[in-house]
Amino acid sequence: MGLPFNVVFAASLLLAGSLPPGFAAAAEIKLMCPAPMRTTITDLVEQFERTTPHRVTVVHTPSRMIIERIQGGEAFDVSILTAEATDGLIKQGKVASRVDIARSSIGLAVRSGAPKPDVSSVEGVKRTLLAAKTFARNEGAESGRHMLSVFDRLGIAGQMAAKTKAMPVGTGYVAELVARGEAELAAQQMPELKAVAGVDPFPLPPELQLIIVFSAGVSPAPKEPDAVNALVAFLSSPAATATIRSKGLEPPR
Repeated sequence: MGLPFNVVFAASLLLAGSLPPGFAAAAEIKLMCPAPMRTTITDLVEQFERTTPHRVTVVHTPSRMIIERIQGGEAFDVSILTAEATDGLIKQGKVASRVDIARSSIGLAVRSGAPKPDVSSVEGVKRTLLAAKTFARNEGAESGRHMLSVFDRLGIAGQMAAKTKAMPVGTGYVAELVARGEAELAAQQMPELKAVAGVDPFPLPPELQLIIVFSAGVSPAPKEPDAVNALVAFLSSPAATATIRSKGLEPPR
């Protein structure tokens, strides 16, 4: 069994710091990242690059495309996907290992300055959804599918269908419709809602919540294993916690 990632990361930083300037080898790392983790990974990669000689190329694309590209044999070093999707790729031999880095939840967003929606209870959410003149969700992604199940549970699927705008995956953040005044209320993962200026996001209550665990998947054949291990260790380290929380996420349990 190999050393824990945090030990590898600490050792790599110690080694880099003890070498003469310009001696530490710089590696190029390819990381594939979906929209819910975009702002988080962007900030964390910048921090990682400031503390190591390595450079990370981030490919931003929907989760479905990441999975298809990896299944198709495209070279990569690290993938950011749900734990479930990562486990699926591990079973296929397309990913070697998984390290959880964040927990995401679903929320509702209103335009900044609008009255706060009632998300204190199941009945409060039901009243909030029914009172909204227009509603937006994404089509095909986890949060969009979850909201359809919430509508069914609350018995309001018919009422919501008549006033819902479904945004295709990969066409932007759903809350952008709220910020532009094209929808009164939007639902998506909390980090995606928080990425949009001009809206206020609020998580759903526990009874209606969906927690999505995001993981870093390591390629079976990374070009620079030590550098890749150092990056994954940093993404899952206590040093990343403040950034993770600032984006509307929680560190893994």
